[in-house]
Amino acid sequence: MTNAIDGLVSGLDTTSLINSLMKVEAAPQALLKAKVATSQTFISALQGLNSQVAALGTLAANAAKPAALDLYSSTSSSPTITTSVSAGASAGQLDVVVGALASSQVEVSAALTVWPATPPVLTIVSGGVSTEITAASTSLDDVVTAINAANTGVTATRVASGVDALGAPQYRLQFTGTATGAAKSFEVHQGAKADVAPANDLLAAPGSAVIRTAKDASVTLWAGTGAAQTITSATNTFSNLLPGVAVTVSAISVDPVTIKVARDDAQIGSLASGLVSSVNGIFALISTKSVVVNSTNAAGAAVMSPGVFTGKSSVRDVNQKILTAASAPVNGHSPSEYGISITKSGTMEFDAAKFATVLAKDPTTVKAAVQEIAARVAAVATAASDKYTGQITSQITGQQSTVKDLGNRIDAWDISLATRRATLQSTYTALETQLSKLKAQSTWLTAQLPTTTPTTG
Repeated sequence: MTNAIDGLVSGLDTTSLINSLMKVEAAPQALLKAKVATSQTFISALQGLNSQVAALGTLAANAAKPAALDLYSSTSSSPTITTSVSAGASAGQLDVVVGALASSQVEVSAALTVWPATPPVLTIVSGGVSTEITAASTSLDDVVTAINAANTGVTATRVASGVDALGAPQYRLQFTGTATGAAKSFEVHQGAKADVAPANDLLAAPGSAVIRTAKDASVTLWAGTGAAQTITSATNTFSNLLPGVAVTVSAISVDPVTIKVARDDAQIGSLASGLVSSVNGIFALISTKSVVVNSTNAAGAAVMSPGVFTGKSSVRDVNQKILTAASAPVNGHSPSEYGISITKSGTMEFDAAKFATVLAKDPTTVKAAVQEIAARVAAVATAASDKYTGQITSQITGQQSTVKDLGNRIDAWDISLATRRATLQSTYTALETQLSKLKAQSTWLTAQLPTTTPTTG
């Protein structure tokens, strides 16, 4: 704010003088603002750490679940059979011969110019369910529209089929089942449900044709032996041949196709490696934000800038707890025996080759060790990052409370400083006014003194 009578009498730059005084007055508020900026930087860093620790907790908790490391892969000796593994799989082998592929029913009507009955009512029987459909007219387009809107599991398409004896365009109606399997066969009858009868079967009328029948897929197990058994499926995928393995066939075979399911050591190793990498990611984050940077200021003096986590005992505590959980012995055995070891720098290391070797020799012990480590890490990470009671979460909440309090104090200082500025402006304004009065009085007094003329002798 500019003083309206800045230097009017005194010649002083009262605005600059007040601004200088206010800088001194505002020094405590500036310190509060610096504290807020520092706290907000710390809060942001803690939130990033908390998110990463929470992610580690989730990863470790999943790895610690029962059967989480019961990982298997499957192979097929023929590209005409593909497999996929899900929960519940176990090692095994099976030979199958594919006898048939699943198909949906496709049939066409005789050549028509319009729907052959009035009113344009038809009934589709599919899967033992009869659905009566009424078209808007006998137009074949209207019939197709009505069928496709009925959601019976059967769709219709109008296909050009030349002209009749009078030159009128003819069409066949192609009916296609939307699902495969023998249970999805269908019939199309002219008339209402009450009229369903062989005589009214549109697809049995002269000129109609079966393009494809609805069939189940089938495979034979132990073909050529006394134990031969045929298994059918409404689709080309068999989900119950082997536990936890889906088998999809794409071609009929003559010779047996071998399906093998084996423990997937690569997946198990990847899971263990991912757990170690996630732990190291947290260590790296804490280390990076704890580094003290040495530099020089404008005057050339040495300056040390601490990291946002430098000297933060709570962060060091989280780091140490995770490290201990990941590296402590399991049933008297060091994790390093399984390829999971602690380095000189305080991080973790995963030896994939060593892990694979010991896993192949003793999978039960190794998997149990990894799950024990995962369970310990999950417990520590969850305790640190829980959204209500977590150690890091609580510190974030405390810092946010501090920032809020500092903000209130800064706001109070705004009011105090505004009042102080107004007081200084009022004081200097009064000073200028008083000086103006004194100057006026001095001028008046000077005017009252007699003026004498010096005499010459």
